[in-house]
Amino acid sequence: MLKEVSKTLEPNKKFIEKVNVFIKDLNELLSSKKIDAICVPGGSVAKGTLIKDDHDVDLFVRFNFEKYENKDISKELEKALKGNFDYEKVHGSRDYFQITDKKLVFELVPVLYIDNYKMAKNVTDMSPFHVEWVKKNSNNKLLSEIRLLKQFCKANDLYGAESYIGGFSGHIIDIMTIHYGSFLDVLNASQDWKDKEIIDIEHHLDDPFNDLNSSKVLSPLIIVDPVQPDRNAAAALSEEKFDLFKEKAKEFLKNPSKEFFKKKKFDLNKIKKEKANDEKIIIFYAKALPGKTDVVGAKLVKVYEYLAKELKRNDFKTKRKGWNWDKEKDVCFYFFIDGKELEKELEKRGPPTKILEDSTRFRAKHDNVYVRNGRFYAKVERKFIKPLQIANFLIKETYVKERVKAIKKEVL
Repeated sequence: MLKEVSKTLEPNKKFIEKVNVFIKDLNELLSSKKIDAICVPGGSVAKGTLIKDDHDVDLFVRFNFEKYENKDISKELEKALKGNFDYEKVHGSRDYFQITDKKLVFELVPVLYIDNYKMAKNVTDMSPFHVEWVKKNSNNKLLSEIRLLKQFCKANDLYGAESYIGGFSGHIIDIMTIHYGSFLDVLNASQDWKDKEIIDIEHHLDDPFNDLNSSKVLSPLIIVDPVQPDRNAAAALSEEKFDLFKEKAKEFLKNPSKEFFKKKKFDLNKIKKEKANDEKIIIFYAKALPGKTDVVGAKLVKVYEYLAKELKRNDFKTKRKGWNWDKEKDVCFYFFIDGKELEKELEKRGPPTKILEDSTRFRAKHDNVYVRNGRFYAKVERKFIKPLQIANFLIKETYVKERVKAIKKEVL
């Protein structure tokens, strides 16, 4: 079955030919403009891990280090593109450019041509080293296994290191597959992963958890970058995606199916039908703000997390939750919650009776105060007892309204 899936993932040769023609044309343009740089394939195109029907093509434009070390190489590249290509500039730590040719989207990433990672002026300067490492440590069989794992992640909403996704990057997928040896070996290994699981394929560090900067080991998976040992390649991976990967891997291993490699279209009507009789669904429909995808997506994540936190803080028990944003339609946040109406009063915990100042303030603030086991408590009226009440409140919250263009709710 996996062999059959692998066949469907092999890239189209005509696609590669078009990429090569584009690279040739761009290099001729750079030469005519007297720009000392060369365009080379990057990402999955260069590694040989491209999946059929993937239309995003990463290309590196590598600038001579000595000439351009202290120059803005994004501006240098833009000089060549102006008047010769229709392009879109994408702002980031170093600006890059997108050129669309029918279905193909070329991403031109300017980088400095460096010999080792310590010369890097920007994280993107390291990207060609990732390509070289994969090519050195793989063969046709491994490349096929990488494509399987990549498609598995794409189909199950696990792919992408952008901050609003928090998933597995192509680089992580390459390293994991080469480290464990195959798609199935990665899935099997994941069932034994602990929090702060460490992969150091090149054995760079004695104790990666302590040797790396503390800010780089907050993720549940720590992968020492094989070409940049002071970096955790999985730093952007979220707990949610880490757990979901293990869950999907377990499901596949128990009942293998081609369905795990097929991207499911988000179907809210189907989700609504999954509601049990003892549940309510709160659905928030939001319009995203305009702006760069990563920035807008990060704001949407904050809204999602805020909604979840406020539901929990107000004692609405969430059984299942999720969100979807396809960038063409409205954003959808949904929460399956316990359908029972909450009690009108709740018990508020106060300070120990022996802390006189705090106790005085607590008793002055609340009625129905009583003592249990040396501590003050009070019965207070609950602000929300029905899902509709808190949903109405949340869509008016400033924190939410500042991060989306518009928002409305539905309670079923």
